[in-house]
Amino acid sequence: MVNIAQRQELADFLRARRGQLSPREVGIEPGPRRRTPGLRREEVAQLSGVSVTWYTWLEQARDITVSGQVLDSLARALQLNPAEKLYMYTLADKQGVVRQETADAPNAQLQRLVDALNPNPTYLIGPSWDLLAWNAAEAGLIGDPARLAGHERNIIRMVFTDPETRRLLADWRAQASGLLAQFRADAVRNLGDPRFEQLSSELYAVSAEFRELWDEHRVADFGSARWEFDHPRLGRLAVDYVRLAALQFPGVKLFTCLPADAETEAKLPALADPDHRFGSVGAEAVAGVF
Repeated sequence: MVNIAQRQELADFLRARRGQLSPREVGIEPGPRRRTPGLRREEVAQLSGVSVTWYTWLEQARDITVSGQVLDSLARALQLNPAEKLYMYTLADKQGVVRQETADAPNAQLQRLVDALNPNPTYLIGPSWDLLAWNAAEAGLIGDPARLAGHERNIIRMVFTDPETRRLLADWRAQASGLLAQFRADAVRNLGDPRFEQLSSELYAVSAEFRELWDEHRVADFGSARWEFDHPRLGRLAVDYVRLAALQFPGVKLFTCLPADAETEAKLPALADPDHRFGSVGAEAVAGVF
């Protein structure tokens, strides 16, 4: 429910943003007699595909219903950055349908961070759990993700459809079930993002185990999780996963493994050793993610 204060703040925000955009920034030739420094209401309405009357009501803080689709159009028309877009959606009580943009999120600095965490296996994922980057230790733990086609580099997809990943997990069912419960929670936070529905539909069609676990409707937030791996060369490895959010890149999360016991701690440095890897890591493959 949007209260009066939210409607007023949204109205003030839209007016301010409209005044900050020049006509030329949106492809409008201002003309010699124009006195308005920013955009006119009718110009924003036209760019957004809504009526002038409706947009005027929005700037007047009237109690009207605003859909996520209209907010998307306003965000494009007003050229909002991700933080501004989230702010507008939150004021309109539609924050659940904000789509996280990640196409250009990872950069060289984040890759350096991932690499610096060697020998702790570390990787980055986007909102729909696509694998964006990984370090040498992660490749040594799960096999080089570069062996997979781009669309297959997704943590949920790998757990349910990649035989090598499945063989590594000491308690596959418990680990897969826990991951899927977290994935469902993220799907709700990203309502309107077709990537979640597409991925779940594909896996539902090809994996009986995915169907069984998905139909249980378990939902869970991430908590510190201990995972055990049966590595083909190093034997049993026990690690505790830690998750961090990259705040400047909405939706991007970093996962890193901490050794859960002294035996695993002694083995981790070997993961980045080519002699202990299965699959191959190439710098060009990792760079290609970006």
